[in-house]
Amino acid sequence: MSGSTVSPTMPTERVPVVDVLRGFALLGILLVNMELFARPMQALMLPLEASVSGVARLADWLVRLLAEGKFYSLFAFLFGWGFAMQLLRAQARSARFGFLYTRRLLVLLAIGVAHALLIWVGDILTLYAVLGLALLLFRQAKPRTLIIWAIILLFLPILFNLFATVAVEVGRQASPQAATQIQRAFAEQRAMYLNDIARAYSVYAHGNFIEITQQRMRDILSFMVIGNLALSPSVLAMFLIGLYFGRRQIFQDIDAHRPFLRQLLGWGLGIGLGGNLVYATLIPSLYRAEPSFTLFFAMLGQSIGAPALCLFYVAALALLYRSHSWLNLLAPLGRLALTNYLGQSVICTLIFYGYGLGWFGQVGKAAGLLMAIAIYLMQALLSTWWVHHFRFGPVEWLWRSLTYLKLQPLRVTDRHAE
Repeated sequence: MSGSTVSPTMPTERVPVVDVLRGFALLGILLVNMELFARPMQALMLPLEASVSGVARLADWLVRLLAEGKFYSLFAFLFGWGFAMQLLRAQARSARFGFLYTRRLLVLLAIGVAHALLIWVGDILTLYAVLGLALLLFRQAKPRTLIIWAIILLFLPILFNLFATVAVEVGRQASPQAATQIQRAFAEQRAMYLNDIARAYSVYAHGNFIEITQQRMRDILSFMVIGNLALSPSVLAMFLIGLYFGRRQIFQDIDAHRPFLRQLLGWGLGIGLGGNLVYATLIPSLYRAEPSFTLFFAMLGQSIGAPALCLFYVAALALLYRSHSWLNLLAPLGRLALTNYLGQSVICTLIFYGYGLGWFGQVGKAAGLLMAIAIYLMQALLSTWWVHHFRFGPVEWLWRSLTYLKLQPLRVTDRHAE
């Protein structure tokens, strides 16, 4: 192998439908994250408050049905696809890949850590950066092998949840004393969550930047580390499915893969809607930290339904893309996906946190939905303007420059050259 290196992807080398998918994913991720910007992360574990009713409850149900779990999966899918494209380009140029790819992930990890500590605790970039190293183990894997491993990884959380549920039920049936001890442990755990939630409401709504940063660190150590571990199998599974799409170059020749995409459309919609209907209907009344068979079936619905509906979105947009040119309106958002993702965090924390407007805990679910759409439309306008003047988004430019240890050209100096 020669000593040549890989160069960054330029605008002319992009696959437009992938930018459309990234742009679409930004809307879905904001619809889900808006609730997490406005309220404590730990509130996810508790049942939906009885006071949430009417339009607010409908908004919550729709987000759970159509968005929750589907869009971090879509970004993970696109991350895996991107790995495939980087690998193909390196092989075509007989270029070194592993070292440069690792440096790329280290830069992403640094961005993610800064995001989590200084802006918003719900960062997903750190998880992608860490798990991205595992993709190197699959760089020579055949497409069939990728799908087998993806299925295994998707079923791991299901098996873990089933084991935990059965273990708790067996313990409760062992003796009255054991049942009492188990119930006491769950009650203490719930009280801990309630204390954490009360503290988060106070600090995020009224604290200064230093106090809120300290709270973010506390939330990372007490909640987000475990949460990211729970997400890891499904994220890695979607990496592998994205790598599978990249290996088969499905997006480069959509017409040739139309029968496959149509099959994926049907199966994804059927399984995705079915599973997510179960999840969205059952989960609002459940305490997620206490295993039960009802909770198991709710999480089973999401564990299967979320990746299925994610792949339905992929197939639908890919099939629609060739005949609906208006979808290109989403492409500028996708070209600036990292900048826009971080921008959503900056905008929303300035709205909700004490060093901004201090609206934490004061915006209802329906209003939050409308705010998310408004922010997304604003980002669409800014992104469209930006790509007419610059080659990369500002954070994308920083990521590339640090990865290649060389300042990348930013301004568009010759539109025809692109």
